[in-house]
Amino acid sequence: MGGAGDEAEFDLVVRDREQVAHGVVRLTLARPDGGLLPEWAPGAHIDLAVGDGKARQYSLCGDLAQRRHWTVSVLLEPQSRGGSRFLHDTLTVGGTVLARGPRNHFALDPAPAYLFVAGGIGITPIVPMLAAAEAAGRPWRLVYGGRTRTSMAFADELTRRYGDRVEIRPQDEIGLLDLDTILADVGATTLVYCCGPEPLLLAMEAACRQRHVAGLRMERFAPKEQGPLAREGSFEVELATSGLVLTVPPDRSVLETIEAAGVHVLSSCTEGTCGTCETTVLAGEVDHRDSLLTDDERAANDTMFVCVSRSRGPRLVLDL
Repeated sequence: MGGAGDEAEFDLVVRDREQVAHGVVRLTLARPDGGLLPEWAPGAHIDLAVGDGKARQYSLCGDLAQRRHWTVSVLLEPQSRGGSRFLHDTLTVGGTVLARGPRNHFALDPAPAYLFVAGGIGITPIVPMLAAAEAAGRPWRLVYGGRTRTSMAFADELTRRYGDRVEIRPQDEIGLLDLDTILADVGATTLVYCCGPEPLLLAMEAACRQRHVAGLRMERFAPKEQGPLAREGSFEVELATSGLVLTVPPDRSVLETIEAAGVHVLSSCTEGTCGTCETTVLAGEVDHRDSLLTDDERAANDTMFVCVSRSRGPRLVLDL
């Protein structure tokens, strides 16, 4: 984890688009001049500026060695705020989209073995993880659930490529994923990676707690429910580089307060799920309210997401 900073923004051209499942389109994006794109690692995502001018986050799911284009797969959300609808219905081959990134808060850590559990479009960050685990010679297993077989992107190609290590479990054929059974043989050194809708993630957290599985890594599409604020009143934020001391009121976020003072911080989701506004903490105790940091990362107290997190004490000092 690192502090917020400037990231490159660039236009990408849609070189190809393909319907890979019911309601899922795969977009191949490249620089207009065909130049190299930044390197990325499994679990990374990029921001794409959609029709309303706001950015949405999409996991990279292509070939890690391919530097000439990036691949994202997008589910058409029934309650779309404009992002998936724009990418499905408006952005066509030859069209351009503003991109930023890549950024990674769901990195594949080294481990002797892996269990991957995906639900629906949560398969997208998992796909390059499978290739990386395979290349590293590590044993792994994928359990992939979805509403129907036709809605599950990559199901056929993953089965063809990896055989019986890929378990396809459509809900209309098999029912909900039986997490207790799936976790039954997980060893103490196995890392468990899970991505999908919030009910799956909450169930996975509960099942791992019950079975004392420590190595759980998850990525959320929506903010996790948080407990009560550690501090109800105002607090101060000192910006070490800018030399400003600002008061953050109860009804305004740290991000809003900083931006109102004229200090620019990259941000996107404003709900603690994308990681864009990550900022280094130099002093003070953070009331972490994001859906990204692990317990160990929260305890380190050296970074925060200023769109949602606040202070436990009277002052925070940030590297801004």
